[in-house]
Amino acid sequence: MRLIRMPGPVRRLLPGCLWEMPATTNTLYLTFDDGPIPDETPFVLDQLARYDAKGTFFCVGENLVRHADIARQTLAAGHRLANHTHRHISGWSHSRPEFLADVARCQQELNELLPAPEARPLLRPPFGRITPPLAAALAATHQVVMWDVLTCDYDRAFPAAQCLSTAIKYTKPGSIIVFHDSLKASRNLRYVLPRYLAHFAARGFRFEAL
Repeated sequence: MRLIRMPGPVRRLLPGCLWEMPATTNTLYLTFDDGPIPDETPFVLDQLARYDAKGTFFCVGENLVRHADIARQTLAAGHRLANHTHRHISGWSHSRPEFLADVARCQQELNELLPAPEARPLLRPPFGRITPPLAAALAATHQVVMWDVLTCDYDRAFPAAQCLSTAIKYTKPGSIIVFHDSLKASRNLRYVLPRYLAHFAARGFRFEAL
């Protein structure tokens, strides 16, 4: 069973995390995890540009080091870069000091790319794996961002058409939606993202960065 939307009890365990935005307008918040990488991240940038859409890219620090040029291209297009740890590690299987150090290392790479350091940068824990005590520790330096809709585009057993219809079904005004600019997600990403953008743009939705 694919968990597209986290149930309420899980959300209540992490009250300081951002799960969705206020639904005051027809605005959606597209987010992209695991990049930047060649091919997939530029594909996303091209698709977003067609709709004047802005997104938030939760970057792996190691990929920022390897592909700083793509990160700069993302910034130049008006998108936001955010923290996805340096090595894409789980908050469930690493000690709190190790996880915090990995976050700090990724943030250092981000700060070297940003015009100015952000007062409260964004962080998404890989796999959404975070504990309440770890979330509380991170709140001192970051806004932890989770999601309202997980597209599961990374699941190669998930048919692309079903991935699209499920993402559309669960999206509502103010939703934070997770895609992945990664090789693992490539098949579904390349099918779903253009059609998802077209569907909601035709219905008057805007796409903004967090």
